[in-house]
Amino acid sequence: MKHYHGYMIDLDGTIYQGTRRIPAAKRFVERLQAAQQPFLFLTNNTTRQPAAVVANLAQNHDIHVTTANIYTAAQATVSYLQADADQHQRARTAYVIGEPALKSLLVQGGFDIYAEKPTYVVVALDYDFSYQKATRAVLAIQAGAHFVGTNADTLIPSEQGLLPSAGSLIDLIRYATQVQPVIVGKPNGLIVRNALAKLGISAKEALMVGDNYETDIRAGMAAGVDTLLVYSGVSKPADIKQKEQQPTHEIKSFDDWTI
Repeated sequence: MKHYHGYMIDLDGTIYQGTRRIPAAKRFVERLQAAQQPFLFLTNNTTRQPAAVVANLAQNHDIHVTTANIYTAAQATVSYLQADADQHQRARTAYVIGEPALKSLLVQGGFDIYAEKPTYVVVALDYDFSYQKATRAVLAIQAGAHFVGTNADTLIPSEQGLLPSAGSLIDLIRYATQVQPVIVGKPNGLIVRNALAKLGISAKEALMVGDNYETDIRAGMAAGVDTLLVYSGVSKPADIKQKEQQPTHEIKSFDDWTI
């Protein structure tokens, strides 16, 4: 079996399921650490700072990593905006629909998120989303602001059931403006290419790991990276058999995978 020099790994559904631990996933991470194998947890979650992701892994799942092992769609969005602003000599101003974690990262990245006429409108999951926020975003885009969405997930699992996620809010703004946004997170290959740069490896050396064909696996494919589908979460074998493009590898459990 091919040896990979770096791993990009989804979190929810792959390393854990909500608050439920996946023991084989913990053993997999520990094998990576013992082999000194570079890896990044790649998550579309924009509501938590990397330090909070680390704390959740340690406190709730007994998996111990550092912020250097975390790469979120929020971080990838900041990187995209910085590069776009520099390339096109645009002002670093943005109107943001999102949680404080995303806003904080944007401010740290040099963006003014309170400008009256923003260069960018950034839309992510926002638990206090409102008509007023949507109105401001729509007006800014109509005035020429560039529309960026952090990730296209339409639903997010909760104890109540499946709730609207970032993609649902993004699509509302898209429908109102008839402007297609740039989507940064999975399944876009952009977040994977950024992760490759952070790991310092090429696409041919990397493996994208996840439980969801439509987000994790498609993101890897879009970036030209081999993929490993773990049947611990969303996707099921019967569904994958119908797909025109198959994952590079499929396993039932991380215990079945050799690093």
